[in-house]
Amino acid sequence: MDFTKKMLRDDALKGKTIIVTGGGSGLGKAMTKYFMELGANVAITSRNLEKLQNTAKELENETGGKCFAVQCDVRHYDQVENMRDEVLKEFGNIDVLLNNAAGNFISPTERLSANAFDTIIDIVLKGSKNCTMALGKHWIDTKQKDKTVLNIVTTYAWTGSAYVVPSATAKAGVLAMTRSLAVEWAKYGIRFNAIAPGPFPTKGAWDRLLPGDLKDKFDLAKKVPLKRVGEHQELANLAAYLVSDFSAYVNGEVITIDGGEWLKGAGQFNLLEAIPEEMWDQLEAMIKAKKGN
Repeated sequence: MDFTKKMLRDDALKGKTIIVTGGGSGLGKAMTKYFMELGANVAITSRNLEKLQNTAKELENETGGKCFAVQCDVRHYDQVENMRDEVLKEFGNIDVLLNNAAGNFISPTERLSANAFDTIIDIVLKGSKNCTMALGKHWIDTKQKDKTVLNIVTTYAWTGSAYVVPSATAKAGVLAMTRSLAVEWAKYGIRFNAIAPGPFPTKGAWDRLLPGDLKDKFDLAKKVPLKRVGEHQELANLAAYLVSDFSAYVNGEVITIDGGEWLKGAGQFNLLEAIPEEMWDQLEAMIKAKKGN
């Protein structure tokens, strides 16, 4: 069986407009591409407009669909409202919000500045809140129904994990918001669900998270009972199902797609306990060097 094949039938998302935050690269880009292949109009947002525009052009050429690039820093509510209005102007309506924008880095917590901790909280939790409020208020005020919010969380949102404490804290908040609003806003015709992916390596994010030979030293596939990492299409298949009308009775659910990893050992990055103090110094230098490039 080829688990990289596409799951839903053609036109499964035809007529839908989807906003994907952090849609310019990695998993956001993979999900955006599949949504477009299924007939959706997609707006992708991030801070890097040039990257967004390149991605939009590339995906339109590959799929024949419509992809709209909008620059937006999700940490700022006024920018999120402006992004929402730009998408409405472009497509006329919005049916789905996919909160995918994230930031993360591995570090002993005592080495983090208060500002570094805040940066992750602001992107992940505050950013998801800002987008959810801006879209939710619009849908409720205009009495629109059959809308969906899908949040990308992590398995350590409920187990916790050492060495990624800001991310674990923020993702736990996003998961709580998902479940809370699934009940509160169901009466307005808005569904909320979440996906908790295991290791789905992407060049950019995983290079920043585990630079140099650290990826080989801490091979995350070894922690997965299925002995492999996820394929991007597997995540895109699940996301497409959860934003489609086929999942109309799924609400307030978090679906784990990690090959059984969290059941084998809770706390995705707890294994980094094995890193000695001097290696953290080297790691910090490598991460700073990458940021400078």
